[in-house]
Amino acid sequence: MVKFQDYYETLGVKRDASQDEIQKAFRKLARKYHPDVSKARDAEERFKQVNEAYEVLKDPEKRKRYDTLGSGYSSGQDFRPPPGWEQVFNFDSSRGRSAGGAGHGFSDFFDAFFGGAGGAGGMFSQMNSGKEGRSLESEITISLADAYHGATKSISFELLQRGPDGKLRRQPKSYKVKIKPGTTDGQIIRLSGQGTPGSRGGKSGDLLLKVHIAADPYFTLIGRDLHMVLPVTPWEAALGKKVDVQTLTGSVKLSIPPGSQSGQRLRLKHKGLPGSKDSPHGDLLVELKIVVPQNLSAEEERLMRELADVSSFNPRRR
Repeated sequence: MVKFQDYYETLGVKRDASQDEIQKAFRKLARKYHPDVSKARDAEERFKQVNEAYEVLKDPEKRKRYDTLGSGYSSGQDFRPPPGWEQVFNFDSSRGRSAGGAGHGFSDFFDAFFGGAGGAGGMFSQMNSGKEGRSLESEITISLADAYHGATKSISFELLQRGPDGKLRRQPKSYKVKIKPGTTDGQIIRLSGQGTPGSRGGKSGDLLLKVHIAADPYFTLIGRDLHMVLPVTPWEAALGKKVDVQTLTGSVKLSIPPGSQSGQRLRLKHKGLPGSKDSPHGDLLVELKIVVPQNLSAEEERLMRELADVSSFNPRRR
């Protein structure tokens, strides 16, 4: 005989709670009873119960199936299936659990109604199918050069995994992550099958890595475009000149037009991040910044005074 599990009571929510309320309750309790955080003796057991309740109530189909049992039972009470369900669920009272139990650490009640029991078809056919593993989410930080050229990075995590005895343990796991040229900030890299293993033949979940591109001392990345500030002298801005500009693929010549102004932007086509099938190649936007020398030699000061005497230019004239 299995014991009824009141999943709403476990999460501390009402039976008509919204999916958002259920998710918030789960996150709060999961943090509270996580074995690595809580000092309570029953923390691991409570953590399992919270996970089991959320496993059912987060899934609209499982929740609908669970709600058909009604609210006439209390947690821990001996549970008998409704009339006619004996042929749907194969209860094995001699072992106190359903035949073909999944062995995933959840209760006998869960195994009976959502595990591998019975030979039902129709709306219960999902009970015999394998359960997919959960996808895991994490982050990876790369350099701007890695984002431009591509790279292969090694990362390691400590994952909570359930051992043969049903206990949760931290297990180190390493991955090789391929960064494609043109990877952008915030992009998700999916490592298929590298999440938690599935049960009863179900496929494993994925590992989802959110990319963060570290700040660069010379360039600012906006989308696929690179932005940089280029200091120029007053005479370079006034007369025009070709100057060397460093890009992610080496130095190139940039023509500064005569009469250029501080804050003016010049564009170097296709010198930003490489494009993809959905996005064009980025550009490099060079912002000019006119820098005045602070310590003039005697000759420089003489020439400056001579220019001041002969020039009629007044930047404040309206």
